[in-house]
Amino acid sequence: MWSHAGVSALPPGFSIRRPTLDDVPDLLKLAHASDEAAVGEPDFSTDDVREALTDANTDMSVDCWVALDADGSIVGWTYPHNPTGGNRDFIEVYTWPGRGAPVQRPLLELMLARVAERGAAFGHDPYEVRAGAIPTESAYIATLLDAGFEFHAQHARMTMSLAGVSPTPPAPPEGVTVRVLDHTDEDELRRFHGVIQEAFRDSDHHATSFEVWIDRVRAQARVSWDEWFVAEVDGRMVGALQSADGDGSAEDEGWVRSLAVLRAYRRRGVGEALLRRAFATYAANGRARAGLGVDMANPTRAARLYRAVGMHPLYEANIYRRLA
Repeated sequence: MWSHAGVSALPPGFSIRRPTLDDVPDLLKLAHASDEAAVGEPDFSTDDVREALTDANTDMSVDCWVALDADGSIVGWTYPHNPTGGNRDFIEVYTWPGRGAPVQRPLLELMLARVAERGAAFGHDPYEVRAGAIPTESAYIATLLDAGFEFHAQHARMTMSLAGVSPTPPAPPEGVTVRVLDHTDEDELRRFHGVIQEAFRDSDHHATSFEVWIDRVRAQARVSWDEWFVAEVDGRMVGALQSADGDGSAEDEGWVRSLAVLRAYRRRGVGEALLRRAFATYAANGRARAGLGVDMANPTRAARLYRAVGMHPLYEANIYRRLA
């Protein structure tokens, strides 16, 4: 029987090992099964799995584990996320509904021990660890609370149908120009990234360097650059909308990964203009719906904007935190 000092025992026949890229298809099935049980539909893509295993500051040979049942099927997976080496990790623990329950606590315990090592390696003391759970995932929430986590915030996954959305967007407010990002211009890419970082400075956003950000973008299997937009006022880039392929539950969903407007230009219709341009383009590209994630406590009151343009929460997720 597998054992590890300080980690809860596994049932007879169960085992834990490190993942490899050969596991990607099985890990995607696991993530989809977990998502379907929690929120009613899958919310993970192949690119998401690969990114989780190979992201900056994640080494699957030391930072990640998978758990197998007596039949050798993968029923659990855990990994950390801290691409910047900042002072906190976000951890995920996926388990197959029902049959993966016995591996949830051991995987969490392994990850918490590893996170403490990561914090020391990054040079942070204290070091924070966060985890998310759908409010209906009572067993996982209880496991997190037993491990010393406390409730921190609530996020929502917003969605809307694009049925009836015109492929021609409404005109932006006077003085505001919205156009497609020129991804071939590195200076423009740097300004685009800079707007996102500056706009989210007053939120709980984890800052990312341009080099890490662009490497992650270019590592994606596909990037629909025609769905990335900038907003300008008097020739200055003041807003940015970054879309992402495959971040939603299906290929027919347009996903807003980041929507950012500089503080001095908020409440002037810039964010709404970017969203409506994105929705029109998603519709023109044949996508059936649009989606994004939002911190319900965001000081920019982003959730109010998303509701105003017709979006609604598909589900909400709690964020928990503790010191490593």
